[in-house]
Amino acid sequence: MTETATTTLQVRLDPRSKHIVAQAAKLRHVGLSDYVRLVLVPTANREVEQAKSQVLQMTADEQERFWLALQATAKPTKAQQRLGKIMQGDP
Repeated sequence: MTETATTTLQVRLDPRSKHIVAQAAKLRHVGLSDYVRLVLVPTANREVEQAKSQVLQMTADEQERFWLALQATAKPTKAQQRLGKIMQGDP
């Protein structure tokens, strides 16, 4: 059983993004609005549930960027450098 749409959501897209979304809708044999509902609502539900459980789900690209950020050497801030000098006995 499907629910009847009762509210409106307007979204502005650049022409390329709209074309891609329209192509995806055509591949599923649904209209643009139906496609947006089919993709957007489950994605939003998943994100809300993840936030509630404090579990983060990342795409492969996001995982790679996160991993690279963890592997990068952190450069101390000026405040951290000053603190380091103080801790080493340098005023």
